Amino acid sequence: MGQFKKIELKKFKDSIFTMEGISKTTVENHLKLYEGYVKKVNEITEKLKMVDGGLANQVYSEIRELKVELSFAIGGVKNHELYFDHLGGSGGKPMGSVAEIIDETFGSYDNWVIDLKATAMAARGWAWLAYDRDWKVWCNYIGDSQNTYPIWNATPVIALDTYEHAYWADYGTNRAAYIDAFLHNLDWETVEKQVALIAD
Repeated sequence: MGQFKKIELKKFKDSIFTMEGISKTTVENHLKLYEGYVKKVNEITEKLKMVDGGLANQVYSEIRELKVELSFAIGGVKNHELYFDHLGGSGGKPMGSVAEIIDETFGSYDNWVIDLKATAMAARGWAWLAYDRDWKVWCNYIGDSQNTYPIWNATPVIALDTYEHAYWADYGTNRAAYIDAFLHNLDWETVEKQVALIAD
């Protein structure tokens, strides 16, 4: 099963509750979903301690069901922690190494925004800016679910939740307006710290 330990809820900065364009109500309800993922990771890892691996089967078995849903729950925790960590900022254009990465990879900040928006509009669940450590490239990746299309050995530094719960109360079907609000509230200093953790 591995050495999973009980995980705890992460505390996010207070500024996520006073954002322009993403309401406090939306954030509070969204955080409840994140809390649910944390609870499920802990619940599933406890159940895995008692599962009978001798009954494993790829069509259906308890261990298959638990491990598939564990990947979904872990994705829900990690995606949302990155998402809420880098919200509550003042947006605008990035500075420093993030600006250099975006300019070198996409040609300009505006080009990056165009590509990120298109990626997010096409996504059913998530869009990420991530660095592929093997191929040494940056890319805006698409995701449909918490555990679909992760790129092995790629590290995300921006996570954009495109599930309807992230914006429906504020924008209805207007996902594009929500993406603009997301960018308006990005905390680039937090993104810069994520980038600094990536050792080339």
